[in-house]
Amino acid sequence: MFEQAFRNIDDVLRKEAGCTTELDYTEQSSWLLFLKYLDGLEQDKATEAALDGKKYAYILDKPYRWETWASPKDKAGALDHNRALTGDDLRDFVDGKLFPYLHGFKQRATGPDTIEYKIGEIFGEIKNRIQSGYNLREIIEQIDELRFRSQTEKHELSHLYEAKIKNMGNAGRNGGEYYTPRPLIRAMIQVLKPEIGETIYDGACGSAGFLCEAFVYLTSKGKLTTRDLATLQTRTFYGKEKKSLAYVIAIMNMILHGIEAPNIIHTNTLAENLADIQEKDRYHVVLANPPFGGKERPEVQQNFPIRTGETAFLFLQHFIKSLKAGGRGGIVIKNTFLSNTDNASVSLRKLLLETCNLHTVLDCPGGTFQGAGVKTVVLFFEKGRPTRKIWYYQLDPGRNLGKTNPLNDDDLAEFVMLQKTFADSPKSWSVEVRSLSGVEVDLSVKNPNGNEEIAHRSPAAILKEIAALDAESAEVLENIKALL
Repeated sequence: MFEQAFRNIDDVLRKEAGCTTELDYTEQSSWLLFLKYLDGLEQDKATEAALDGKKYAYILDKPYRWETWASPKDKAGALDHNRALTGDDLRDFVDGKLFPYLHGFKQRATGPDTIEYKIGEIFGEIKNRIQSGYNLREIIEQIDELRFRSQTEKHELSHLYEAKIKNMGNAGRNGGEYYTPRPLIRAMIQVLKPEIGETIYDGACGSAGFLCEAFVYLTSKGKLTTRDLATLQTRTFYGKEKKSLAYVIAIMNMILHGIEAPNIIHTNTLAENLADIQEKDRYHVVLANPPFGGKERPEVQQNFPIRTGETAFLFLQHFIKSLKAGGRGGIVIKNTFLSNTDNASVSLRKLLLETCNLHTVLDCPGGTFQGAGVKTVVLFFEKGRPTRKIWYYQLDPGRNLGKTNPLNDDDLAEFVMLQKTFADSPKSWSVEVRSLSGVEVDLSVKNPNGNEEIAHRSPAAILKEIAALDAESAEVLENIKALL
């Protein structure tokens, strides 16, 4: 039923001139899903309060509740067409009254960790693109059929929403920024092994895939106490996201996975000065796939000891600083980080090796990130002691990865198994850091078992080899001349 409802909603959105891609479909269905969810949450809390003989204080005033403007019911429980807005009346109410009212919650909220603040943030950042009130009425009636009450319903809805996010990631227009393959995320979580009571952070959370999968990992352990569940709800998962659409999707994705008031903040993480991060701001586990290739302004670069325009390098500094002593990190980054010879890359590699134990490097094949067109590695490290030995694993699924043939959990099973003991295999090997020569600390070590290098060679290394070959050719020519 849910799957058909999602299809029907997209079919209606395709009729809208303002909705042209999967990104638009996901955005527009997200704000409506959020309001429907909020209505159900408030009704549940009102019922609980009544059972305790108390009166529930609604977050939303009556005219702006879903049950009033979107889906008023008659005595038989059917849609009351006499009270339900439609056409221009519905569109004008949503644009002129509902959105401004909801945006106002940001100013009235007591703090960014409240549901009120998130309501204000969401409805201040996105716009209603559904300009036909008749189309909007049709979509509302589809969404009104959805239920978020039981875990089974939430589970099914979360899977469908994840599918929407994946389609959005494949649709272009930077949608891929919001989607990291879930099998890769699950493998990263299995390596870091977060535990209940630890805090988990993603400062570039996109659609919150890392946080959602970590929640699934921790709840799947079974036999959780009421205290454990309360810890997971409020004191475990933390995220920050700069982009408006991703922020909205992250909130909705976590809600559908079962986290009622996600600790996601809408902010530019990199605008925070590294020197201001205190012990209270640090986390046990960091999981992230920060954006790469972006360029931050000079004033943002001033917040970092190692100044660079490369967004991913700034994020890596932020994540190292944000970890507690003994904290663990799993970070996706371009594989050229291992060998680039620019000052920032070299300095950052030295910082990582000196302040953290970079124990594992997972080399991902091309096609892992659909549409990204770059090769990546995953860095696994523990903060607080220097690196002595690095274990490398060269992921090779034995086929070309792509949109119709994506990465799956079986592809990563061997990596997860071998990583537990840092075992050698045709695809894995270890390197002592002291054996790495040169001031550049090149980490792109060649697989001794005969496979390809884990990263492209640096320009300096290529030029050095060309010079050596030129010298060798010159020597051969001189020998030939001597023989003539």
